[in-house]
Amino acid sequence: MSTSVNNGKRERPKQQPIVRPAGLTHSPIKRLKREFLAEHRREGPYPPGLLKPSLGRTIGFAKDPLPILLDSYERFGPVFTLRIMSVPVVFMLGPEANHFALVSNADRFSWREGSMGDLTALLGDGLLTTDGPYHRRGRKIMLPAFHRDRIARSGELIVEEASAAVSQLSPGTNLDIYDWTRTLALRIAMRALFGFDPDDREHAAAEQFETALGYFGRDYFVQLLRGPRTPFGRLESSRKQLDRLIYSEISRRRSEGAAAAEQSGDLLGLLLATTSADGDSLSDEEIRDQVMTLLFAGHDTTTSTVTFMLYELSRNPEALAKVLNELDQKLAGRPPTPADLTGTELPELEMALDETLRLYPPAWIAPRRTVGSFECAGVSVPGGIQLSLSSWASHHLPDVWPDPEEFKPERFTPEAKASLAKGAYIPFGGRSSMPAMLKRLPPYSGMRLSPR
Repeated sequence: MSTSVNNGKRERPKQQPIVRPAGLTHSPIKRLKREFLAEHRREGPYPPGLLKPSLGRTIGFAKDPLPILLDSYERFGPVFTLRIMSVPVVFMLGPEANHFALVSNADRFSWREGSMGDLTALLGDGLLTTDGPYHRRGRKIMLPAFHRDRIARSGELIVEEASAAVSQLSPGTNLDIYDWTRTLALRIAMRALFGFDPDDREHAAAEQFETALGYFGRDYFVQLLRGPRTPFGRLESSRKQLDRLIYSEISRRRSEGAAAAEQSGDLLGLLLATTSADGDSLSDEEIRDQVMTLLFAGHDTTTSTVTFMLYELSRNPEALAKVLNELDQKLAGRPPTPADLTGTELPELEMALDETLRLYPPAWIAPRRTVGSFECAGVSVPGGIQLSLSSWASHHLPDVWPDPEEFKPERFTPEAKASLAKGAYIPFGGRSSMPAMLKRLPPYSGMRLSPR
């Protein structure tokens, strides 16, 4: 940035152009080398923890990380280190640590340079995989597409699809609720984001997306494999097919003009027609990345949350009765509207949802890389190393949440919620509640909660 003087008048400094971030390597060898160098070049020791290599710990963490994290919190405190595979990872748990990393000192961390960067293989450089000025630019341009009225129109689509799906159910029928919810969520995403007809087999976007997404559900060691028949190879093949479909649709919409794109009502059309206040807009590649990011972030986590809520309500008849009674009184048999789906209109449902997200946060772990050294909870953490938060573990700390394994929606009455410590409840980062379901984080290194 520079400043010049012309005829005695000081000109405004020229803003440096915001450029697309450099691409990330997906070579396991290069990435392991990077972590090896980061460990040996760090300034200062790691926080206390389990630093010796352990295959058993690595396998155990992949299968069931919660007991390991809770035990380490009990032994070492809220900031500790675990060596997973060959990489030491610092974990920060509990309200103080969460608030430090997500709110008060968020600029000390990079998520692109952490394991969130793994997602660029499918998503590219969307909001979930970028930091800093480029991330802020994308948010600024996209903001008009999320105007309240446009969100309401998407809500109408959601109600339409959900009502159609429920109407096909028969009492007494055995149902795989996870598969049913996943199909519904993907149908909604296809319509809301792309304007695609989910019943049109010509597009086949849903199938390709599911194939690509499968890579992130595999075990550590399988994710390291490369080649045509490996999960990573299938991800690359599906991405290419998705790209051809999306870029073809973008080209078609561009040829019809901005007005037609905006009138489409789906997010793809809105992003094509949207510009920021200073006239900046998204390129075709940027639109592709942002739409793919929202597709990734908006359907898989919705599936798990709805499934787990129904699971817990089926196991807790008193909580279920409160929700059903509220729906009977407020809706009186009519389909819900987007305005109904707020915490103030349906508080029992909102509390059940919040408690589900406490027990089973879909964004259960949030990987970062430390930008510089810092101190949190009296523990020094070096810069340039891998660090993770875990909402799942933080939501199961007995000293924060009494009887943490029990499903108790009353934890989230307005009074109880207001008394929670900052950083205690972080299902999607620093915010909570139903509107925050637009701000999702993906699973980490292939590990995800599953009801099956």
